[in-house]
Amino acid sequence: MKNIIQWLLCLLPIAAVAQEKGVHFQHGLSWEQVQAKAKAEKKYIFMDCFATWCGPCKYMSAQVFPQEAVGNLMNANFVNVGVQLDTTDSDNAEVKSWYAAGHTIATKYNVMAYPTFLIFDQNGKLVHRIVGASQSGDEFITKAKEALDPSKQYYPMLAKYKAGQKDSTLLYNLAIAALHAYDDETGPQVVNDYLATQKDIYTPKTLNLLQSFTQSSNDTGFTIMLQHPDKVDAVLGKGVAGNQVNRIIFYENVVPVLFNKYAPIAGEPNWNKLKDSLQAKYPSKADEVLAYSKVLFYLNRQQWNDFGPAIVAYMKSYGDNVSQSDLNEYAWAVFQNCGDETCLKNALEWSKRSFEQEPNPAYMDTYANLLYRLGRKDQAIEWEQKALSLVTDENQKKGYQQTIEKMKTGEKTWN
Repeated sequence: MKNIIQWLLCLLPIAAVAQEKGVHFQHGLSWEQVQAKAKAEKKYIFMDCFATWCGPCKYMSAQVFPQEAVGNLMNANFVNVGVQLDTTDSDNAEVKSWYAAGHTIATKYNVMAYPTFLIFDQNGKLVHRIVGASQSGDEFITKAKEALDPSKQYYPMLAKYKAGQKDSTLLYNLAIAALHAYDDETGPQVVNDYLATQKDIYTPKTLNLLQSFTQSSNDTGFTIMLQHPDKVDAVLGKGVAGNQVNRIIFYENVVPVLFNKYAPIAGEPNWNKLKDSLQAKYPSKADEVLAYSKVLFYLNRQQWNDFGPAIVAYMKSYGDNVSQSDLNEYAWAVFQNCGDETCLKNALEWSKRSFEQEPNPAYMDTYANLLYRLGRKDQAIEWEQKALSLVTDENQKKGYQQTIEKMKTGEKTWN
């Protein structure tokens, strides 16, 4: 089964986390009163800038902020305040009282994405920002601790950088802070300056940083990964460089040709013409990216008669470097939509590879379902029970149990 994306939890309504455990957000105070309280208590201010329609904001409110460990850190060091920056007909008096201040804050501090977390010092001066939700409490705690560390606070570091300070420690910390702040202008330049201070860039610390800032063919990391994939993979793992380069080539050179606003174009593409254009720019990557493009095109268009041969051909030539999540996704797509036995057997092999290194109940579920569709009922039930034994979420357990019951009674488990 494909991974259930955590953001499904975002369908939950935002809840005011005013409980014993978790982050205590202030209510009934104006922006001026929040600043006065922080100064009196000698604490930083943590401002959660959110919108009611924002899924990741809801996830933070429902899943991260209520955690005891998160609350312990935040309540001890911050005066916490949530500011809603959109307006709705159901806004209460407290939300409305922040309209003017919220508009000023959003404009002054360039709040363009949600959630954005602004951190102010005791005097109300902005010292740090974090953009985007954290997927776990531990991840958020790490970011919050950085916000408390003067040597890692974004705006003081940025001021030093602009004043000419460029030692490697400052540059590395500033690059990380720029990444969390979504500063797409400053971050890449800081990374380039940091690389200039390193005698050997092929280290885990440097390559992980470089990988985070490699999003287009204009980035330094793209050139390094394209020209020296073996050196990068020796540090980060097999296929890392190639996969990242392929994705960038695909989105920059293939998506505009095959997709209209990310929906497949009508009719069959001119694959030969696309191959020629790829060959002209990236001769060493043209065949692989073309094969990958066919897989995604037919998958998105649900053209299953073409998808089966395309995915088998791609995996035969390039499957060694496919990630575990992609192995599972491709195998699940075949299970659901391809009845050909040869195709199903190929998918079974990909599926098994997806969890060989690390047990994953969702990936094992895919494997069990493929066994079942191939007529290996007893094996399928055995593997589905193994997957069930690894699941902790009660709702997911019900789904796995229902699949087992269908297998026992001979019902279809595919669409």
